[in-house]
Amino acid sequence: MDDEYGRVRVDRPGDGVGRVTLARPERRNAQDQQMLYELDAALSAFGDDDDVRVVVVAADGDDFSSGHDLAARWLPSDTERPVTQHGGWEQPGQDGFMAIESEVFFGLCWRWRNFPKPTIVQVQGRVIAGGLMLVWPFDVVVAADDALFSDPVAAFGVNGIEFFAHPWELGARRAKELLFTGDPIGAEEAQAAGMVNRVVPRDELERTTLALAARIAARPAFGVRLAKQSVNQTQDAQGFWTALQGAFALHHVTHAHNQLLHGAGIDPAGIELIRAEARRSRPPA
Repeated sequence: MDDEYGRVRVDRPGDGVGRVTLARPERRNAQDQQMLYELDAALSAFGDDDDVRVVVVAADGDDFSSGHDLAARWLPSDTERPVTQHGGWEQPGQDGFMAIESEVFFGLCWRWRNFPKPTIVQVQGRVIAGGLMLVWPFDVVVAADDALFSDPVAAFGVNGIEFFAHPWELGARRAKELLFTGDPIGAEEAQAAGMVNRVVPRDELERTTLALAARIAARPAFGVRLAKQSVNQTQDAQGFWTALQGAFALHHVTHAHNQLLHGAGIDPAGIELIRAEARRSRPPA
């Protein structure tokens, strides 16, 4: 199965447990089109396999994900076709740009959030901007004590990342501070806010995650699946899906505004600010 992929690795580290590992550590697991489609394909394969009852998403290297690869190009290819029915990528203007992001960012995240089997994401190091979109769609978050979470893209003149779950993950006031300042929050604060389930020392991260996965895999799969669906339906009844759609539309208002002002979908002055955030040293333990 690994032979099919170049940006992720897949394995089965325990009975009933499948694992997908982001495998681009030399770029701090920056997301390009290939990575996102390979992650989706790996999840789909585990979803179709009745022997897999829980899926872990992990990452190689010191940092879970530095977000979108700013040098990547986003175009349809023979091997990476839209899976959420958002075509029109090559249409001119905001039409094509919104179609791309509706698929590779917003649409894929929503698809993963509704993946029918329980999922656990194992997080270490920095999780910057789009990196949050590889955390928030999944069910349970186990973080190393060195994890840092941030969304500094207001520096780009943009409201936030495409999968705008900030208020649901952190509460309204903490979400606003995160967005207004771009400052990262640590694992323990994220746990106190309800965004992270467990915080453990870095050297215990994999063991803790796999032990939790084994416990979940041992429970009746049908009951666990319906428990997940029940929680998701409750969030949706509270307006989660409607709020995500509205924020995504505003996200593209900001892109269109920047295009008019700067000739690009983002304020170019923000690029160095974002890179500085990515280079920021972790605080001492």
